[in-house]
Amino acid sequence: MSSSDTTTKPADLTPLKQDPTYGPMANALRALAMDAVEAAKSGHPGMPMGMADVATALFAEHLKFDPTDPHWPDRDRFVLSAGHGSMLLYGLLHLTGYPGVTLDEIKHFRQLGHMTAGHPEYGHVVGAEVTTGPLGQGITNAVGMAFAERLLNARFGDDLVDHHTYVIAGDGCLMEGISHEALSIAGHYKLGKLIVLWDDNSISIDGSTELAVSDDQEMRFRAHGWHVQKVDGHDPHAVSKAIAAAKAVTDKPSMIACKTTIGLGAPSKAGTAAVHGAALGAKEIEGARIKLNWSYDPFEVPDDIRASWKAIAAKGAAPHAAWKKRHAAAKPDVRERFDRQIAGELTPGWQQAIVEIVAKFAAEKPKIATRQASQLVLDALAPVLPELLGGSADLTGSNLTKAKSQVPVTPKDFSASYVHWGVREHGMAAAMNGIAVHGGLVPYGGTFLVFADYNRPSIRLAALMGIRVIHVLTHDSIGLGEDGPTHQPVETLASLRAIPNLLVFRPADPIETAECWALALQHKTRPSAIALSRQGIPTLRASGAENSSSRGAYILAPASGPRQATILSTGTEVALAIAAREKLEAEGIATAVVSMPSWELFAEQTHAYRTEVLGESDNRVAVEAAVGFGWERWIGTKGRFVGMSSFGASGPAEKLYQHFGITVEAVVAAVKEGL
Repeated sequence: MSSSDTTTKPADLTPLKQDPTYGPMANALRALAMDAVEAAKSGHPGMPMGMADVATALFAEHLKFDPTDPHWPDRDRFVLSAGHGSMLLYGLLHLTGYPGVTLDEIKHFRQLGHMTAGHPEYGHVVGAEVTTGPLGQGITNAVGMAFAERLLNARFGDDLVDHHTYVIAGDGCLMEGISHEALSIAGHYKLGKLIVLWDDNSISIDGSTELAVSDDQEMRFRAHGWHVQKVDGHDPHAVSKAIAAAKAVTDKPSMIACKTTIGLGAPSKAGTAAVHGAALGAKEIEGARIKLNWSYDPFEVPDDIRASWKAIAAKGAAPHAAWKKRHAAAKPDVRERFDRQIAGELTPGWQQAIVEIVAKFAAEKPKIATRQASQLVLDALAPVLPELLGGSADLTGSNLTKAKSQVPVTPKDFSASYVHWGVREHGMAAAMNGIAVHGGLVPYGGTFLVFADYNRPSIRLAALMGIRVIHVLTHDSIGLGEDGPTHQPVETLASLRAIPNLLVFRPADPIETAECWALALQHKTRPSAIALSRQGIPTLRASGAENSSSRGAYILAPASGPRQATILSTGTEVALAIAAREKLEAEGIATAVVSMPSWELFAEQTHAYRTEVLGESDNRVAVEAAVGFGWERWIGTKGRFVGMSSFGASGPAEKLYQHFGITVEAVVAAVKEGL
């Protein structure tokens, strides 16, 4: 076809030759998609119309699901990585009877206040296993889901955990860089329960995919260690046969290239970019009804076709009942542990490990990097939290994310609890999202703070979904030293703090580090980013009887009299603030130091508490080895900031602090300026 995204063809109203059973069922999906997009005057009808036959074959003959219990733990997972084609998912959920996905919801596609959003949203519509839309995320989330299935299978056995993860992915998903990381991870770990159905329609928004890509996708998947097949995506029996063959391969993930026509049934727009992302229009829909032999009104699905879909949904009752029987027969302690982990409840008693490590820090007052303190916390937590799944993007020895008791996962051993993700930060982050939404495990993964930029799309989606994923981000400032400005994250904290629902922690000492870990674990509906230092810092707290970090900020060192100044700080610079306070107090300037490990939690406190901590005086100074963006919220328009205003430099950490003016003397001067 032409490279133009508006190219259409002469209308062809010849009725399609389709399977007598599955054809009408697939056409119901096509009709709902084109009608809903037309009503919204917005959306993507092409992919749902093109992949309807594939989806019908999958749901009719392979997918293990039960709409009466959408969260059944051993259901197969279905991920629509090509999330722009959301009407395919909504049509499937509606026709199979998922709770709440009514015809009225279909009629209000993409409308405010309705669950049928433009892209599927986890927690917003029952049946959306994960939020998709940014291309490449879904396929990588699915890698995480398949990973979780194998990990939990190794812990609980086939009787409780034995299911597949299916993905519909498009050309765009496979163009995105994250897909390379996903395919590599899945191939390396031999995730044989993962099956990708590639919508091979050769069309992108701009036109033919030949405009931008000429990859041999089948060869690419094979190079990553996948089992690969190719089928006619409009022959549901061929698709079903290929899925069966893929399920028989247990030592490799599978990809089935489904050759399809985008917008199949549209008389002049099928097979063109014109059908990708816009309503078809009344005339085109009228012709599509003729071509699809669909003589029904908009949004009408005849009773016999509805009955066929409901019959498919009913097939899930038997395997579900069999699973319930096996679940009931499991040993009580195994069943209790399985149910607790699936529910996301942490193993009882883990808080005592935090209490004990905090007491140890308070007694010994070590001068260590917060990344080292974090490792000691993990050493305490890992033995008592079997649901904890650690990992790092090839920086284990730097992030210090591996606890002594943890053993690395291998393709032959999924009973372990530490994942070597390789140099694949984005893939790690997206896979952790998939592990979290699957249920049963609490994932955390490490990299340098500056490389949070590689993780960011997945961190954002974790925050949007409201899931517990923990990012351990070390080497958090110019304090990392000689690696220089490429690795010194001066702007990264501010950018992470801008993400709604993300908890950003920057602990000041070992005790705060333990407290921040406890908070990250406690928050089931929020992801966390824990920023940790490379350089050593003293233990500042005398005790940890209560989790002071839980309120986001607190007075670490009070003023000796009526407060004349307040120094606010995070992380490694809190020790510097304490030293500045000592000088100021010696000169008779009553100064308080506030440690602020979490801006987000502090912002959620009462106005009275925030006022108590910040003080009545507007003589406030913030100290952080990062850019000052955002600090004005806490120090006000009259406050001063001691920190970075540029990128860093390569050199020893202590010399960098002097060079950039982040010193005790600078803080003292800033306080005096405000007197």
